[in-house]
Order: sequence, then C-alpha cells, then structure tokens
Amino acid sequence: MASIRRTLSPLYQDRSYHIGVASAQAHKLFSTNNNSGKYSSLTSTSAVSAAFVYIRRKGFRRSFYRCMIFFILGLLLGVFPSGHVDNEINKQDFSFEMKPPHVNVQLDTKGNFALSAVSLGVEKTTPQLDRLSRFDYVERKQVIVITPTYNRALQAYFLNRLGQVLRLVQPPLLWIVVEMTSASAETAGILRKTGVMYRHLVCVNKNNTNVKDRGVHQRNAGLEHIERHRLDGIVYFADDDNVYSLELFESLRNISRFGTWPVAMLAQSKNKAILEGPVCNASQVIGWHTNEKSKKLRRFHVDMSGFAFNSTILWDPKRWKRPFSNPIRQLDTVKEGFQETTFIEQVVEDESQMESVPPSCSRILNWHLHLDAHGLVYPRGWLLQKNLEVVQLIR
Repeated sequence: MASIRRTLSPLYQDRSYHIGVASAQAHKLFSTNNNSGKYSSLTSTSAVSAAFVYIRRKGFRRSFYRCMIFFILGLLLGVFPSGHVDNEINKQDFSFEMKPPHVNVQLDTKGNFALSAVSLGVEKTTPQLDRLSRFDYVERKQVIVITPTYNRALQAYFLNRLGQVLRLVQPPLLWIVVEMTSASAETAGILRKTGVMYRHLVCVNKNNTNVKDRGVHQRNAGLEHIERHRLDGIVYFADDDNVYSLELFESLRNISRFGTWPVAMLAQSKNKAILEGPVCNASQVIGWHTNEKSKKLRRFHVDMSGFAFNSTILWDPKRWKRPFSNPIRQLDTVKEGFQETTFIEQVVEDESQMESVPPSCSRILNWHLHLDAHGLVYPRGWLLQKNLEVVQLIR
C-alpha cells in the first residue's frame, strides 16, 4: 500500500503541540474510512496542525454567535422597556380642564334659532404661573432728591440724619448731593456709608465772590445734571437741616406733574410756629397759607421743601406743551424769599396744574426748624484735635 507523507515546513518544526482530544477529533475528520486506510499513515505532526486549524475556526464561530445573541437581547430590551413612565410631572406643568361647551341660542327677527357665541370650554391651567403670581411686582416711580450742603459744624449730623431716612424709602431713589467749590472727603465718606444710591456733584461757579445764595447755584447744578442725563422721576429739593417723615417720600410717587403740601416751620424769632403752603380741597389747590407781610406779593406761597415735580418737565417740553424751551432754573437775581415762586412759575401756569399731597393736605409731612448753629467753629474733618476741657465746680 502506498503511503503519502507530508513533511512540515521548517518554520513549524520547532513548535510542540499537546496531542489530546483535539488531535483525536482531527484524526477522525481526516480518517473518514478506516477500512480503506488512505489516511492511516498521517503522522502525529499533521494531526496536530489540522487540530489547530479546527480550533481557530470553531472559536471564531462561537464568539460570533455570542455577540449576535447579546445584540438581539439588547435590542429587545430597548424596544420593550421594563417598568412604567410617570406622567404626573407633565400633568402638573401643563393641563387642560374640559368643561361642557356654552352655547347661546337666540331667536332672530324671522323666528329662527341663531347661535350667537360658542365656546369650546377648554381652559388652560398653568400651576407654575399661579405660583409666580404670588410675588406681585410693583412698579414705582423714581424719587430724585437734590440736597445742597456746605461745611459747618453740624453738617455731619444733618447728612447722617437725612441719609438714614432715605435709606428706609422703597427703591428706586437717587440722592444728588451738591457741594459748592470742591467735593470734601468727609461728605463722600458719609454718603458711602448710608447705603443709598447717590451722586456727589460739585457746583463750579467762576464768580464765587458774587454769589448771593449758594443754595440756588447748587440746586441748579442738580437740575442741570438731571436734564443732561434725562433722568426720569420726581424731583424734590430736600435741604439737609430739615426734618422729613418717611410718608412724604412715599407720597411723592403719586405725583403726575406738580405736587405741593404745607410745611410747618419756626418763625425767624423762633418763638412761634407758622404754616406755609397750599389750602386744599380734596386733590385741588384753592388757596395759600402765609403769615409774613413781606411775602404776600408772591404768586405761590410755598417753602422750598414744600413741592415736587416731574423731571421730564426739564428735558421734554413737548410732552407738557411748554410755550418756551428755555432751561428751568432758579434765579439768584430775585429778592430773598422769592426763589420758590419764580421757579414754580416756570413749571406750572396756575393752581389747576397742581396736586395736593396728601389729599386735602390733611397732614404735615416735613418741618423747617432753622436749628443750625452759626456760632460753632467747623472742625477740620469733623474731629476735634483736643479734648474738651473739664470744668470742676467747687462748692
């Protein structure tokens, strides 16, 4: 019987294989007919080589089948998810309430029925908007307070007192503080500590020696600042030595054009209290309170801290139909005590364009007491360099 012998390649001669079950299976594959004896003469090396090829083929197929099984299993889990979907969140965020439709049936002139209005009865409810509506936003007018100040012994006390009152006013509020020649560090330090939105201005005047009333020029500097920057709000002149109630600043926001109210003040002799301002009937001004004969020639008997007006009058004359477009300013050339009336005459024509604050002028909202101390020496930086001398009385 002829035998066929296949020699291994020199590259595989140094490899050793364990002949076991795999070699036996390979021997069965290649020896299909034991009786014929065609492949009975295969050597052990050829059997090992055939077993190695069989193992590689079988391992690839097994890995492929496993990958296919896991792929199909993942696809089924994705298409048919387990559990249930909670739709309560969607129902709360956006829901519809179905109601029976309302149909209005009427008879026309010919006796036929006619439908006048049909509503679908679908109401949209948004609980989130209902929750937000609890916090109502109230739009308020801005209050613009102009305060002229100057260096004196009680300046720190007056500014701190006024600043604490303005701090309690509901925003928006802008405090414009004007000094005459230069911005002092002491004033700037007080303004920073008040917690009020402020602007610290300086009135630059070339002829400071010819100034009769410094307050007039300081207020004009504040008016010029408002006009240049087109600030929108209610303008009020608040001197630092006056006493103000919190209700006054809250009432200013109700003014549409020009508002006025009576002011209580001490007379120059400081032996009696007088009242100066409008006489009101509901919201209308029908007369004036006055007690000084020298001021009876004034058109409007109002104190400087007894009126306020809309700032748009300064920079929008077309809105208020002003007959002239000249800047509205206080006059330094008029007689003392007439600055208020000459300024108001530029803002309004008569009492019909005025509003009473509060209605019927029923309450006093601020006081002009003239409590400034003129005999005290102004200490530099509001600090005394030496301690006060202590005088001991001997009995």
